[in-house]
Amino acid sequence: MEWRELDLGNCSVAATLSLVGERWTLLILREVFAGLHRFDEIADHLGISRRVLTERFRQLVDAGLLERRSYQEAGQRSRQEYHLTPRAHDLQWVLTALLQYGDTHLGDTEGAPVLLQHSGCSGHVRVELRCSCGHEVDSSEVEPTLGPGALRLSS
Repeated sequence: MEWRELDLGNCSVAATLSLVGERWTLLILREVFAGLHRFDEIADHLGISRRVLTERFRQLVDAGLLERRSYQEAGQRSRQEYHLTPRAHDLQWVLTALLQYGDTHLGDTEGAPVLLQHSGCSGHVRVELRCSCGHEVDSSEVEPTLGPGALRLSS
């Protein structure tokens, strides 16, 4: 079977984009990764409408990427914070790859606005393509092959 004969109905890229591909979704996750957890602080920092943020939070909670946690400040009503689930933590490399691409190809001449550091040694964190044999590979060395879930297009 060749690529053009592949039924893309179970495409992992398409499935992931249906989960996080809407406007604002990855930016909201970026905010939570960066340590913002409360509705108002995320809305203010992103400049997103409250209606859109409410809907995106609902979608992210329903998808199992964020969880709500109650908090209450003295004299105030109980409110919700949003925290990453393990499933969301698995998306950090996606955000890191987007950051890395933007810094390399779209970045400001002054340099990167955000650096990702390893908390253990303060080294620079980056995404790389690595083969299961352990070698780093260039994108020109990567070719898609059909996996066990590949389905042939129906005629």
